[in-house]
Amino acid sequence: MKILVIALSGIGDALMFTPALKLLRQSYPFAEIDTLVMYKGAEEILSSNKNLNKVIHFNFLDEGALKSLKFLFQLRKKYDASISVYPSNRKEYNIISYIIGAKQRAGVVYLRKDKSCYGFLNNIRVLENDNVHNVQTNIKLCEALIGKKLNEESPLEYSIPENENISANKFLSDAGISANELVIGFHPGCATLKNHIKRRWEPEKFSDLGKKLINKHSARILIFGGPEEKELKEKIVSLINSNKANVVKVESLTQSAAIMKRCNVFVTNDSSQMHIAAALGLKVVAIIGPTNQHYIRPWKTEHKIVTLNLDCSPCFFYSPKPLVCNRTDVKFKCIKELTVDMVYSTVLKYL
Repeated sequence: MKILVIALSGIGDALMFTPALKLLRQSYPFAEIDTLVMYKGAEEILSSNKNLNKVIHFNFLDEGALKSLKFLFQLRKKYDASISVYPSNRKEYNIISYIIGAKQRAGVVYLRKDKSCYGFLNNIRVLENDNVHNVQTNIKLCEALIGKKLNEESPLEYSIPENENISANKFLSDAGISANELVIGFHPGCATLKNHIKRRWEPEKFSDLGKKLINKHSARILIFGGPEEKELKEKIVSLINSNKANVVKVESLTQSAAIMKRCNVFVTNDSSQMHIAAALGLKVVAIIGPTNQHYIRPWKTEHKIVTLNLDCSPCFFYSPKPLVCNRTDVKFKCIKELTVDMVYSTVLKYL
């Protein structure tokens, strides 16, 4: 049995498949289970997963149509089954699955835009449920493929190699962070495609929260994020204007995660870093605006969600459409009117 897990949609989505991957491996202990990813961060997270034989990385966005087709035909008919990780509600992802040509192709029947995204190209399907977490939907995909009920719901899996833990300890030592200090992690970024930048809490509010935690609790603030968020992180440190706030500058996602483990609390937007924090078992304060919390709440870890619970929320469901706000008073009110005091009082519950 050869199975391909198609995890093209993002880092957090790949991570939220890991509980299902564990069950897949238990059901097929001698199968060759590979995964196809598009983002380097997803490759990094999954490369240490013991339930996979191989991680295949190919950036379809950068390589273009001709190179992508050539690459896909190299994989064609090599697998008995494929699973399109939930969510993958884009026609491009379904076409990729179809070209690879596994006899069994598992995918979700989406409640929105399923037909126009060619969901019918998959032949083993489960119906999307807006009240179910992504992890649970991925498990249902595996159940449909295997043909039996799977009763275990494990935590997310992200293994940190020991050498990265050593590097993390050196970073903390160089930053002058002692073993007894209160350390609060921030992730002020999130994905930007399809207007998802609108899910971000303002950097000025992150900086005000940082000042409050430093002044009232002598906290150390560590600001995490990818290289594309460099200016955002540096802006917040500049606004905090204290030697107790540091940008985490590392060369890889796993190095960042190793440092993240030191955080007593992790304050984050709805992002892949939120799911990494959950995989590490951290106490998470998640700032969530338009997204459906049932889908993406931090999985199997202590967490609290800060949200306004507006009557129009959630307004973002899985669809290829860009994120838009239809309010006439304050656009993206669900995130714009979340105050510093609301987030601070939630963090206090973990102190």
